[in-house]
Amino acid sequence: MCFSFCLLQMLTDGLECCGLLVDYCDAFISCLDSYSDGTHSLQSIHSVVLARVLQECVFVYLLEAESRLRCEDPPHEVPSEVQLEQKLSLSFLLIRIKLTKHTHMLTSPYDGLNAVCVSLQEERGLLSSLLGFEPNSMLCVPVISQATGQVVALACTFNKLSGQRYMEADEHVIQHCFCYSSTVLTSTLAFQKEQKLKFECQRFDWLCNVLLSVSRSDDVSVLLQEIIIEARNLSNAEICSVFLLDHFSHELVAKVFDGGVVNDDEEFRIPADQGIAGHVATTGKILNIKDAYSHPLFYRGVDDSTGFRTRNILCFPIKDENEEVIGVAELVNKTNGPWFNRFDEDLATAFSIYCGISIAHSLLYKKVHEAQFRSHLANEMMMYHMKVSEEEVTKLLHSGIEPVQKIHPDFSEFTYTPRSLPDDSTPMGVLSMFEDMGVINTYKINLHTLARFCLMVKKGYRDPPYHNWMHAFSVSHFCYLLYKNLQLSNYLEDIEILALFVSCMCHDLDHRGTNNSFQVDSQSVLAALYSSEGSVMERHHFAQAIAILNTQGCNIFEKFSRKDYQRMLDLMRDIILATDLAHHLRIFRDLQKMADGKNINFLQNDPVLTMPTYDKPFYLYVSNIYYKEFFSQGDLEKAMGNRPSEMMDREKAYIPELQISFMEHIAMPIYKLLQEIFPRSAELYERVAANREQWAKVSHKFTIRGLPSNNSLDFLDEEFELLNINRSCKWMLVNVFTNVNK
Repeated sequence: MCFSFCLLQMLTDGLECCGLLVDYCDAFISCLDSYSDGTHSLQSIHSVVLARVLQECVFVYLLEAESRLRCEDPPHEVPSEVQLEQKLSLSFLLIRIKLTKHTHMLTSPYDGLNAVCVSLQEERGLLSSLLGFEPNSMLCVPVISQATGQVVALACTFNKLSGQRYMEADEHVIQHCFCYSSTVLTSTLAFQKEQKLKFECQRFDWLCNVLLSVSRSDDVSVLLQEIIIEARNLSNAEICSVFLLDHFSHELVAKVFDGGVVNDDEEFRIPADQGIAGHVATTGKILNIKDAYSHPLFYRGVDDSTGFRTRNILCFPIKDENEEVIGVAELVNKTNGPWFNRFDEDLATAFSIYCGISIAHSLLYKKVHEAQFRSHLANEMMMYHMKVSEEEVTKLLHSGIEPVQKIHPDFSEFTYTPRSLPDDSTPMGVLSMFEDMGVINTYKINLHTLARFCLMVKKGYRDPPYHNWMHAFSVSHFCYLLYKNLQLSNYLEDIEILALFVSCMCHDLDHRGTNNSFQVDSQSVLAALYSSEGSVMERHHFAQAIAILNTQGCNIFEKFSRKDYQRMLDLMRDIILATDLAHHLRIFRDLQKMADGKNINFLQNDPVLTMPTYDKPFYLYVSNIYYKEFFSQGDLEKAMGNRPSEMMDREKAYIPELQISFMEHIAMPIYKLLQEIFPRSAELYERVAANREQWAKVSHKFTIRGLPSNNSLDFLDEEFELLNINRSCKWMLVNVFTNVNK
């Protein structure tokens, strides 16, 4: 009897379910036709269908990231587990239990069921405010994906007809309905998610390109306007604001709003540790506020005064590459949803990275521009003080270019000492050498341009003891001597000879009397510019030479073809960089191979060949001013707390031994190579060797005087004066002897 009754009950329930399923399918198809315009989601359609079939209020909650349950119609979200613990909401806790299937969390007569039935009492107020009606009873049924077996949604129906309680049969009805549509629901949700992600990625990629292009601008306001517009559009926010962090005043500053840019006196400033934006700037963490008025950090005063209503806020930090907060962005009022969701948070996090990079690049670009402007201004000021007047050019060319023989009969001989020429006569000496080498006619160089260039280069030198204009003139004269006495025109092209001579003129432009190591150790501006490339001072000398060539009326290569002009600059760069002594030490073996092959291109690559070879008195004089400059650098290094090298330390430098070492290891080997290729240069090697012997004699006196000491340079002065006196007496005796013979 019992068996027959149970069978009859099962058949009756089955027939009832079949009828409901037919109604469900008809309603589902009808809703799909009615909502084919795409304005309604499948989630809301399911809610409408179930409501029609069951004639009850039904909500369908979709399961999103981090177990978030969201309903679209009406838009609301089930409180999180943390909120449940705070509010002790039994009804929503049951929903969470059904979602996670942790039935052990609640002792209930329905623990063994797949649905939870509960009579609402304490939670009616909370649910009423959230749902918009008075709930009396609730049935919550999980929707299981047939493909994965995972919960993808929850169907919650409220207020059973006639005030009855929900039973297990009601649960079966909903489960049977979703058996036919859960696959469509899950696949549709996956497709919508994929389409949304694809759309957002495309928008985000386009936005990144916009920000990176705008970040090349030095106007941060333009970049911030782009950020505001795109952040608002990307997140579907009603309003967006961006604040930059002022580290000096510890304030958040906003001068760019949706309406545009305001003046500096109208910019909006708030303390960097107050309010929602201040909290995000301080913690460096994103803050998603679903109900602004209930949040303790929100200030309602602005809304009360303007009539604007702030519903929800998404505030996120903007950081640089070092993870330091440089600003804060604040999105207000989600327009296509009840609040900002997890996807908006993820998008904001990724967006903030590009914002930080773009803002940092824009600020850096602005600093670079400002540095360029300052550099240009400083260069203009330097060029102004180096400026050559038309009167100076006219005065120099008034009598034409003097022949070199008129300057001195031995001007083109190795025996001539260029430092004997008065400083005021050196510009004419340079012009005479240009004329004698024939480059003026060869390259059709304008005389006024050449004269202005020579005077400009002369003014481009500072006045340290050794690396000054007279040194540059001496080196240029030595290059001229090589051209005249070794017939370099038979071995080098005309453009190479001109490049070598002009480079000799410019090779120490704006020398500060200190070497490359000092520039790096002192972290000078020049080191900041060139230390990564090496040869700090030499690169600066070349840059100054280019600056002079670019000055109006000074480009002596203006009539060159584009190809020759580029080659000239390349040659000048290589030659000037080769004057770094460290460069010579590295390439000496290569120079020997080039010399063995009779390849004299090494003339363009070695700095020592530009060192003049004087007789003993002048060599002592040059050594004196050379070490005076060295010792000045050593004094600066001591003042900085550094230990100078021995040759820079006036208290330790044993000058004769240092000079002998320089000649033996640097000068004599290179002059030996020169002699092997050009026998006519033998007198240069012999003069260096003779000076080496003289320094050996001076070394003995140096030791007797108890040197080195602070008086080492005084000793060289005395030796120079003594040699000059002896030399004068020698010439007097020669003159007397000559007159007697006459």
